[in-house]
Amino acid sequence: MIPPTAPPRRGPRPLLLHLGLAMLRTSASRAGWQNSKPGSPSWSAILEQASTVLSGLAQSPGAAGPAEPPKHLGESLAQIHELIAPELIAGIAAYRRHPWQRALRDPPIVWEEGGSRLLDYATDASQGGPAVLFVPSLVNRATVLDLMEGNSMLRHLAAHGVRPLLLDWGWPGPLERSFSLADYIAGRLERAIGAAANIAGGPIVLAGYCMGGTLCVAAAQRQPHLLRGLALLATPWDFHAGDPARAQQLAALLPLLEPAMALTAALPVDALQTLFTLLDPWGVSAKYRAFAGLDPGSDRARLFVALEDWLNDGVPLAAPLARACLGEWYGENRPARDLWQLAGMPVDPRKIGMPCFVAAPGRDRIVPPDSARPLAALIPGAILHEPQAGHIGMIAGANAEAALWRPLRDWLARF
Repeated sequence: MIPPTAPPRRGPRPLLLHLGLAMLRTSASRAGWQNSKPGSPSWSAILEQASTVLSGLAQSPGAAGPAEPPKHLGESLAQIHELIAPELIAGIAAYRRHPWQRALRDPPIVWEEGGSRLLDYATDASQGGPAVLFVPSLVNRATVLDLMEGNSMLRHLAAHGVRPLLLDWGWPGPLERSFSLADYIAGRLERAIGAAANIAGGPIVLAGYCMGGTLCVAAAQRQPHLLRGLALLATPWDFHAGDPARAQQLAALLPLLEPAMALTAALPVDALQTLFTLLDPWGVSAKYRAFAGLDPGSDRARLFVALEDWLNDGVPLAAPLARACLGEWYGENRPARDLWQLAGMPVDPRKIGMPCFVAAPGRDRIVPPDSARPLAALIPGAILHEPQAGHIGMIAGANAEAALWRPLRDWLARF
């Protein structure tokens, strides 16, 4: 249900970083910023700005609440307005006052463990169809797969003969904040797979999105008897693909994040959002400036708000998992170098012997195509699908049905 008074929106998060980047870009020469790239002086300025924001985040004691703005970043609102394009300020204001609120009701919960839930999207149309367990990332809400009325991948599939089951990881409590990769994969994920197979009455298809797909690669190798197939959607594998310097610079921020993780046993949401911003420093500013010119009542504006609400409602990441992802994945690139081990077992996609669908969107800036594409070459007989879409657009954008939903549905029809 929609709350009587919707909570105020806080996005884009972290706001100070996005405003700071906009000021940096405005005050720099256009030619200089066009040539900025990882390793350049311009990129170093971006990292310095991010470090300042992250230092402020580390001083904030709350685990779930927003961080207090660092006082040493103090620019008056008047100064900010002078340095930032009015379209950006107008776009942020338009987003924050937009009336749309998500009203979709969750389907039945069929399994629970800790803060995690298994949701069953079965409908009359999906009876007898393949059961598919969808596994999202651990750092964003699972609702991206069930975004809004008329734009829900799971409800679309359920209406076309597929029985989707969604693993909602939930908010990490004290127990989950101690979890390692092995705890999540060999523990909770494998138990969720077992529960889904029991509910379906036999082996299921496992489908992972983004980081969830990386977890699914390891789980599929460990639990082949419970699975009929594997779908990997924008799943990172080669973390150094295209730009190893960028990945290593993200990993180099790990010592700076340790104070924040020491306070909460997790990497806070705003720190995670900062890391995502470093993958595409100017993206947020550009999309909010464009949003300022949209008709607020248009479908495009409502979709923008729905996606931004999801992006800004992130989930903290357990500290042991954050160290592994940043240090072992982004820093050392262990998966692509055949060095990743889970509970003493090497994770090797070559040993996966089930049908596999790999989607590597061509305009993905979070998981570049060259990062996801190797899985299609490593897994025997895998089908590679390369839609011209972005990381989120492939899942929940205006053209998501053509980009992914129908091709995935057609592949699932074989089961």
